[in-house]
Amino acid sequence: MTHRQSIYAYISTLACSLLLLAGYAAPAHAQLKMFRMEQDSIPLFRGFQLSFDLVGPAMLVMSDHGEYEGALRVNLHDQWFPVVEAGIGRANHENDEVTGLTYKTTAPYFRVGMDWNILKNKHQSNRLFAGFRYAFTSYKVDIIHERLTDPVWQVPAQFGVRDMGCSMHWLEAVFGLDAQIFGPLHMGWAVRYKRRIAHNEGTLGNTWYVPGFGISDKDNLAANFNVIIDI
Repeated sequence: MTHRQSIYAYISTLACSLLLLAGYAAPAHAQLKMFRMEQDSIPLFRGFQLSFDLVGPAMLVMSDHGEYEGALRVNLHDQWFPVVEAGIGRANHENDEVTGLTYKTTAPYFRVGMDWNILKNKHQSNRLFAGFRYAFTSYKVDIIHERLTDPVWQVPAQFGVRDMGCSMHWLEAVFGLDAQIFGPLHMGWAVRYKRRIAHNEGTLGNTWYVPGFGISDKDNLAANFNVIIDI
């Protein structure tokens, strides 16, 4: 097991332990209450939320990969939030230290899922939520090795493939919060644990980066910092 895998395993175990502890500590009727709609005078439909992530663009500025991502959530009773997320992931990873490969891709990705507000007072302006996502991307990659030497002519030569078709399906567990700043403006963060469920990464083995998923592996951990507008 690599050091990175060990970190993911530790974080996953810690998160599961905390969730189990919270589940045992809460009364049975409180656990059931989270999964049913509360009965009060507040209407079912409460509007929409538009959000935009700031972490992905910052990564594009500071590193060789990142995303532009936005989301639309429907507010049902301030409790349930069906959500659709879409973005564009980009990578331009040149001369990898280990393989010497250059990796380039730009492609869209999509997620659909549900968040639920787990605060006792559902109708306050701040929210603490947990949720899940199903995600998918279909993308093309250029994988080029520019530091090879022709064994016959002893001159620099390139090897690789362009526009190799790939795809990936994965699931995400999400935990986060958002807080009202002023009027309809909210800001918040979310932590995501991502687990690959199916993939086709072409003819050259694992691709270095998958749009929306991140650095390619069986699982991944990511975070978002969102600007959110209530409509």
